[in-house]
Amino acid sequence: MDAYRIVIDTEGSDKGAATIVKGACLALEKYEALNLTLVGKEECIKEYLTEAGAHYLTDGRLEIIHASDAITNYDSPAKALFEKPDSSLVRALSALSTRDDLLGVISAGNTGALIAGAMRFLSTPERTRPALAVPLPAENGGTTCLVDTGATVDCTAQMLLHFARLGTAFMSALHNIEAPRVALLSNGSEPTKGNAVVKEAHLLLDEAADINFVGNVEGTNALSGACDVLVADGFAGNMLLKTTEGTARRLITDIVKYAKSTGEEKYMHLAGYLKSLYDFNSMGGAVILGVRKPTFKIHGSSNEQTVVNTVGMLLDMFENTGVFKKGELAAK
Repeated sequence: MDAYRIVIDTEGSDKGAATIVKGACLALEKYEALNLTLVGKEECIKEYLTEAGAHYLTDGRLEIIHASDAITNYDSPAKALFEKPDSSLVRALSALSTRDDLLGVISAGNTGALIAGAMRFLSTPERTRPALAVPLPAENGGTTCLVDTGATVDCTAQMLLHFARLGTAFMSALHNIEAPRVALLSNGSEPTKGNAVVKEAHLLLDEAADINFVGNVEGTNALSGACDVLVADGFAGNMLLKTTEGTARRLITDIVKYAKSTGEEKYMHLAGYLKSLYDFNSMGGAVILGVRKPTFKIHGSSNEQTVVNTVGMLLDMFENTGVFKKGELAAK
């Protein structure tokens, strides 16, 4: 594996910067060819470094960019980018946009600010709308990429076609699928179902020679494995994502309660199995597609392993297919 350097925003996590820093150290231990640039309050980062992490700082595998400020979830995303120029998120994106040695960024910070910042610092010459892609567990043991999950809530049919192309390139890179099956989220499987935008998008996708379009998919079949890429506007996609997360959490909680009330241990094992399937921390982060360099968003409640897994996702896409080197996820 070639040597790569990734920049990580250490602020924004619900669990504090210590979790992100420790996750970064674990990633360095796992991936020998990895170099990292951590952005945040320098004194805090050094304090949270593990013994191994301190060694990486000495040998050059770990670099720190000091940022005195942070963008919180209470800040207005657009305003914060300009009012907090020394925030960790702005400093991380700025470094990524100007330094050729930095391949991508990972942040647990304000989603809106990260998307707006990616558009500001990493926009393509075409200035296409970005999309937030999230890998979800499919019934057949595979993965379905849901795109968009919140970056662009009001879409045109042309935007949905663009998202389909981004999702196709993403799944080809991440899972080495030659022709990912693309479906359109709708309120019915028939081509005539959906609002005006969805109906028009269905026609465009059906006519696109570069997309393996398999038709509409309803929410009830979103995780059935019927498609590799599920296209939606950011509003519907985010609703599906949050509903999936909430339903899985409720189901697991109910099973645990039942197991405790009956004393039947086998149901605790079932709950553990379901949790492993729907543990979004273990899957890694969501990625903003449609910008010049990979920009990953991890959940605010992410743990150390999420950082490691997201680093792995980014490295896999570079090492296995070079898709980001070719710009396929930015210029589709």
